[in-house]
Amino acid sequence: MASAASCSADQLAPLFGPNATNATAAASYICGQLSFVSYAVDTTYLLFSAYLVFSMQLGFAMLCAGSVRAKNTMNIMLTNVLDAAAGGLFYYLFGFAFAFGSPSNGFIGQHFFGLKKVPSPTIDYSNFLYQWAFAIAAAGITSGSIAERTQFVAYLIYSAFLTGFVYPVVSHWFWSSDGWASAFNSGDLLFGSGVIDFAGSGVVHMVGGIAGLWGALIEGPRIGRFDHSGRSVSLRGHSASLVVLGTFLLWFGWYGFNPGSFNKILVPYASGSYYGQWSAVGRTAVTTTLAGCTAALTTLFGKRLLSGHWNVTDVCNGLLGGFAAITAGCSVVEPWAAIICGFVAAGVLIGCNKLAEKLRFDDPLEAAQLHGGCGAWGVLFTALFASEDYVAQVYGAGRPYGLLMGGGGRLLAAHVIQILVITGWVSATMGPLFFVLHKLKLLRISAEDEMAGMDLTRHGGFAYVYYEEDESQKNGIQLRKVEPASATLSI
Repeated sequence: MASAASCSADQLAPLFGPNATNATAAASYICGQLSFVSYAVDTTYLLFSAYLVFSMQLGFAMLCAGSVRAKNTMNIMLTNVLDAAAGGLFYYLFGFAFAFGSPSNGFIGQHFFGLKKVPSPTIDYSNFLYQWAFAIAAAGITSGSIAERTQFVAYLIYSAFLTGFVYPVVSHWFWSSDGWASAFNSGDLLFGSGVIDFAGSGVVHMVGGIAGLWGALIEGPRIGRFDHSGRSVSLRGHSASLVVLGTFLLWFGWYGFNPGSFNKILVPYASGSYYGQWSAVGRTAVTTTLAGCTAALTTLFGKRLLSGHWNVTDVCNGLLGGFAAITAGCSVVEPWAAIICGFVAAGVLIGCNKLAEKLRFDDPLEAAQLHGGCGAWGVLFTALFASEDYVAQVYGAGRPYGLLMGGGGRLLAAHVIQILVITGWVSATMGPLFFVLHKLKLLRISAEDEMAGMDLTRHGGFAYVYYEEDESQKNGIQLRKVEPASATLSI
């Protein structure tokens, strides 16, 4: 693993020459100042990455709003705000400590509750902000799966539980230096490798996707989603424009999500070399881009062959599926491998959607299929294509690497275990939570409210206001109904 840029007084002092007064003291002073600069640069980089990841919440909000029907727009927008607000409080009180409270055991963290004793030599406030942005991303994924039919109190309960406990435990396992399966563990590594889930195909996307899977399964499909014979009926979202806007905002934020997961940028890989972690950050952005672009184009032509249409919503979901898949291995694979990742991710998403239709599973945003299915593929992809050189740079020399790159099967074994334990943990925690909410009648709204739309029945009115022609003089933004022409034009 590469170390941070360093300055040695013993190396610097001789450069002052024989006539310098107290050269050693001067060299020590200069090196001390440079260490502060290095810390400041790395902290600024992490904070900027945190801001980018947080901007993904706006992307989630726009994507969700465009993917639901107009009568539920205010509801889904409010749940996105709730994910960030409730997630911030509960991640501050419990979540960050459970995830990164070191020293601790391999299962759960034990320190930093309420950010007590922060900053420390290993943790600063910037680390909390960055990890909080990840935690609320997982909660945002789940909200898409249960959209258009879920009570508001259920959102409050599941969001707090997911960001305060379920997600932090998983991130502790795979990202903390004490985690039992973490590649950063200084003790015994799982299969001599640990799990390489660099930015969270498993930790973030699978957790959010599987939680959404259980919520949608227990709630059941929306009214009208399937007819009496079980055939799928499309309930289209009301705004493709918002879907595209949200997708581009998520794309932009992903450059903080993946490259930002290095946490530091001022790390040289070789003394005096132009090649350092700053180059790896750029490579990670490239692999992220290529995977998403490939998945988008593959979905475009794949859906064209299956349905006969060029569907912009499907392309946007395919793009995001490619991003979700590359997130695990973005720092340790070659750019050409990212193209393979995106190509297969598109197939995984299309296949999961077909399976969901056959099983009468209703997910308005395809979140469980996209994040759960493509996230699982990303975990396996990393175990197949991780490069020996890049693994050594990011995680340390002598580690197992991708099976298809000649690195043996130990990394693949570790990643299969990751998929199994994440599936089991999220199912054992979020499944019973949604089931209890269902039994207490706190999960799903009534059929009458669902038909009328939650904006009207739960939030005091529609997101969009329509005025009749005789009310056209009222203040506000007005949309006028256009009646069919009563006569035809003649030439």
